Amino acid sequence: MKSRLFSILTAAVVLAILAVQCAPETIVETVEVIKEVEKEVEVVKEVEVEVEKEVIIEVEVTAVPPPEGPEGTLVRAVSTFPNSLDHPQAAERQASTTDFQLYDSLVWFGEGGTIVPQLAESWEVSDDATEYTFHLREGVVFHNGEPFNADAVVFNWERVVASDFEYAYHWKVATSVETVDEYTVKATLEKPDALFLSLVADNWAMIPPGYFEEVGQEGFNEHPMGTGPFVFVEWVKGDHITMEANPDYWRGAPKIQTVIFRPIPESATRVAAIQTGEVDIVTRLSSEEAQSLLGVENVKVIKYPKTRIYYVAFNNLTTGLDQPTMDPMVRQAMNYAVDVDTIIDALFDGFAEPAAGYVASGELGYGAVEPFGYDPDKALALLSEAGYPDGFAMDMACPAGAYTHFEEVCEAVVGYLGDVGIDATLEIMESGHYWDLEANKELPPLFGDSWSAAGGEAFRRLTGALGGMDASYSAWSDPEIDRMLDEIKATPDQDERAALYGELQVYMQEDPPFIYLYQPVAFEAINTRVQGYNPFPFEGYDLFETWVIEE
Repeated sequence: MKSRLFSILTAAVVLAILAVQCAPETIVETVEVIKEVEKEVEVVKEVEVEVEKEVIIEVEVTAVPPPEGPEGTLVRAVSTFPNSLDHPQAAERQASTTDFQLYDSLVWFGEGGTIVPQLAESWEVSDDATEYTFHLREGVVFHNGEPFNADAVVFNWERVVASDFEYAYHWKVATSVETVDEYTVKATLEKPDALFLSLVADNWAMIPPGYFEEVGQEGFNEHPMGTGPFVFVEWVKGDHITMEANPDYWRGAPKIQTVIFRPIPESATRVAAIQTGEVDIVTRLSSEEAQSLLGVENVKVIKYPKTRIYYVAFNNLTTGLDQPTMDPMVRQAMNYAVDVDTIIDALFDGFAEPAAGYVASGELGYGAVEPFGYDPDKALALLSEAGYPDGFAMDMACPAGAYTHFEEVCEAVVGYLGDVGIDATLEIMESGHYWDLEANKELPPLFGDSWSAAGGEAFRRLTGALGGMDASYSAWSDPEIDRMLDEIKATPDQDERAALYGELQVYMQEDPPFIYLYQPVAFEAINTRVQGYNPFPFEGYDLFETWVIEE
């Protein structure tokens, strides 16, 4: 048997990220990186390795007070081409975090994932937890000057639930939304949902009713608008999206005048762009790329834990029916067949954790199970017991350019499956086309992807990927999982909900809907002129709090 990639983790330094204060001060930052040495070797008795030492590099950044009004231009690189700027149609996180600069929801996420007021100043919940009464902020206007009020909330709910949008199910949790008075609206649920407010925060982006009725869906797609801190200017498909500061924003004008989002799928091109000053923020960097940027003039690197799980999905809705993967022993075997630790060391310099299940570290209920671990002998035994001693063949797909090193991850998975007799034919697809096929349930029986979740719980990741035919990007349906998820969302007590997440993780290891891969550490690089930029673990961010130093 051949080992694939051996990485020698040779040195580590401490990452110190200090918050920027209003008064000028000097901030010293370092980033934890690891120098990687890769070799492909035949494993017999010994493996020869080489070790290289890494040098600690410190970057001094002088903080300055924010400007009184909007100033300057910030250019942010995104790793995929957004499919839509209409929030309930945004296919993945890079699209949704771009479009959400245009919008507000009724509530939003505060520190630690707590729910804080946004367009709703306050709310009440009925004793049976099925009615939410929101008291709306007065004086808010949409970008075209339309007033925001209860009727606008009702319109937004009706628009989405009547649509076939990918994320319409996030709105359908409410069975009705009705006006109480001009600035009070009531949402009614069929049954209690402990995560309703978190769902609203991440999904219920408000748009102006009169404008939408005037221009229609096609017109709105071309020129979207909301109540958010930035106003849409233009979208040159494949090149850039431009937004300008909203001078009438209810929180006050943001501190940046112009924000430009540039889709740059090629990771190396993003790294070059931050080095030359062509862009101000680049995301989804590998640890190797982060290391290459240490010491680069006017560039600093940040690192934070990411609540995102990477996986290979088994499809039991369409193309995977009547395939060997319908047998849970086969799916367990495929988990044991993949050496996730070696993939993490080789491709991510160790800056990731093996996924024990579909609940990320730091989320409620995490820790109920351990990762499968690498055990090819056990994989072969399970395949034999399931009736496949000689293995089988199956198609697999993965998106190109969407995630750091993910093409190589998928290739490694295919290699490990081949070692136990499973011949997986891999197709790497352009990411936009990939999301379309995924939404239409047309991907092959195996496909790779990842899912983030906001709010400190894995619930929406679970429902999104395991929601059967009703969830746009789901590939799996299991009545027992459905039952357990229903119980979780109907349980308001956090400790009880954590225990239920634990039971679900145990079940999902015995009957796995995925090959569980890893939870990564996020690396981003920003120009030192960028101030007040603090991304959330789910890869969201609020550019209202960010500004740039103008020369």
